[in-house]
Amino acid sequence: MKRWLWIILLMALVLAGAFWAMKPQPVEVTAAVVGRAPLRVTVEEEGKTRLRDRFVVSSPLAGYVRRMKWKEGDMVRAGDVAAVLEPLRAQLLDVRTREQGEARLKAAEAALQVAQARLSTMEQQARAAQAEASYWAQQLRREEPLTKSGDIPQERLEKTRSEAARTEAARRAAENAATTARAEIEQARAEVAAARTALLEPSVGQQRGQGSELVTVRWPVSGRVLKMVKESEGVVGPGEALVELGNTRALEVEVEVLSVDAVKMGPGTAVELVRWGGEKPLEGRVRMVEPSGFTKISALGVEEQRVRVIADITSPEQEWQRLGHGYRVEAVFILWSGEKVLQAPASALFRTGEQWNVYVIEGGVAKKRAVTLGHRNGLAAEVVSGVKEGEQVIPHPDESVVDGKMVVVKG
Repeated sequence: MKRWLWIILLMALVLAGAFWAMKPQPVEVTAAVVGRAPLRVTVEEEGKTRLRDRFVVSSPLAGYVRRMKWKEGDMVRAGDVAAVLEPLRAQLLDVRTREQGEARLKAAEAALQVAQARLSTMEQQARAAQAEASYWAQQLRREEPLTKSGDIPQERLEKTRSEAARTEAARRAAENAATTARAEIEQARAEVAAARTALLEPSVGQQRGQGSELVTVRWPVSGRVLKMVKESEGVVGPGEALVELGNTRALEVEVEVLSVDAVKMGPGTAVELVRWGGEKPLEGRVRMVEPSGFTKISALGVEEQRVRVIADITSPEQEWQRLGHGYRVEAVFILWSGEKVLQAPASALFRTGEQWNVYVIEGGVAKKRAVTLGHRNGLAAEVVSGVKEGEQVIPHPDESVVDGKMVVVKG
């Protein structure tokens, strides 16, 4: 009898073990509570600051600029002298240039001598023409009364008049030729002076621009010196940049965003500038989304279409006064925000076809439930319908979690 009791007890234990082994075991999962909290939909990109207005002060003409006293970061006022230009310095003569100059001087001196000799000839011809014209003028005056009295025939008087007119014209022509010869002499003298000047070696005073006419370049606006393009003295050409100037208190932020994100922005979109080096984020507003995009190669070698977005800093100036031109910032564009938004973790969402779903824990069992979503970001999504506040959902459900599966929350 006792033996049968042991047999029955052993069989009961075997059956209990088999039942326990075949009983479905709950899956361990983590749980998140659907609740209400602030939610923002943002786009975050790296950007940099830049001056809204940047001026380049350049040389108005070719010359020799004196060394400028300004340093990068100096404050300047509109109308003050920025730079002083001198005439271009004379060049030192090499052997070939000197010989050419000496030959030019000899040719100019010879031309001057020829002009002087020609002037002497023209003056003599003018004196002879003056004497002949005076003779025939006097002869005309004597014959006119004699012709009236009949002592001299009319034909003789006409001939005298003709000679007087011819000699007067010859006198004028001779005087004009002498005047031309004098002008040629002045021109020849100028050529000689120019040739002699070209052969002069520049003195120290001439090299430093002493006694020369100076041109001053003034600051167009008040601001801060950003870059000294030409700090040392030297030769500059017309339009050559000397210094860059700008107002560092008029900063804006330039951000290159993906074109698919740029279409969601517009003037007035709120921006937060973070990780710029200050203690707290700065506030800003989008001023302009440029109408044209460009192709940029990402760090992974992928072609991306990007668009430049320009934003103004709206925080008080004392909070960002240490920012300058070209400083790195990270811009967070706030596309949408809400305060008490019913939301679920983005990790709990999965799709079946076009429908979004979550697994809700009901009485220790995972229940698949369809949900309607609103705004989403990378961490959470607004739930319009499908779950209620306070219900638990399963983040990151794996293949072991199915509809109707028993689950147990870890911890």
